[in-house]
Amino acid sequence: MGEILGLGCTHYPGLLAPDGQLPGLFHHLLTAPNVPAFYKDRANWPAGLVAELGNDAGVSAAQRYSARLAEGFRAVRLALDAFEPDVVLVWGDDQYENFREDLIPAFCLLGYDDFEVHPWKNGNGGKSNRWGEAGDWALRLRGHRDAAKFLATGLIERGIDMAYAYQPLHHPLAHAFTNTFLYLDWDRHGFPYPVIPFAINCYGRSLLHAQGGIAALFVPPRDPSRPADPPSPPPWRCMEVGKAVAETLASSPWRFAVIASSSWSHCFLCRPTVICGPIMKPTGSCSRPCRDAITPPGAGARWRRWSRPVSMKC
Repeated sequence: MGEILGLGCTHYPGLLAPDGQLPGLFHHLLTAPNVPAFYKDRANWPAGLVAELGNDAGVSAAQRYSARLAEGFRAVRLALDAFEPDVVLVWGDDQYENFREDLIPAFCLLGYDDFEVHPWKNGNGGKSNRWGEAGDWALRLRGHRDAAKFLATGLIERGIDMAYAYQPLHHPLAHAFTNTFLYLDWDRHGFPYPVIPFAINCYGRSLLHAQGGIAALFVPPRDPSRPADPPSPPPWRCMEVGKAVAETLASSPWRFAVIASSSWSHCFLCRPTVICGPIMKPTGSCSRPCRDAITPPGAGARWRRWSRPVSMKC
């Protein structure tokens, strides 16, 4: 029976940049036409935000933040190394990287062979990054197609119509995965474990309009006279997929580390806060059903009562 270790890691892109550039996204968002004037007015900002901005536009707070996150990345990597997995499975959202107009599945398992990604390549000497790596620097990763086939087969046999791919359509790898591997190799010792990225369409109706980032803040809203794009998979289906993954991995001959790659909130998709921040207060009411839903009996029924509108408020 296969062993499983569960871990989590942010893929927030801001941490890729040097500390001095980290607050830049916040200041850039203040120029977005779709951010209401109320939220651009410093007089309406929370005291904690004003304190973090301090007298250096947030650079000191960014330094403290990145130091705290670095220690967290090292702790996760330490647990990963101690487990010595045969395969690392990472769940992450595809933000208009390979999920585009030509194909948008709910879920897609990526059974790549060994491959490499150039995260700093931009055709102009390379992107600035906190490691000072050149534009042609390569993140080299190992794949595990046999394990990917085993997982896809197990999911299909358990009633999950699982999409899978052996090569990318548009982009070598979505940043939810790339950044996870970069952060879990913070001190640049290498990432030796074979990986299986597991992409999810988390953006749903906003995927094409937002194009995987903050573009929606700078362009006109979707035309309300036209039908919206289909939604992301509902919470109950995600739970079913997760359950099927766990059953399949437990029956495998490999030791799997599974990593949830996420961020606290993609606030620019959060309409209840006018795309300016995450919803803080309801998180308790959201996390309790999450805990209850994985505890028998009746776990599946709880998630089927958990509607998409309610989950989107979390």
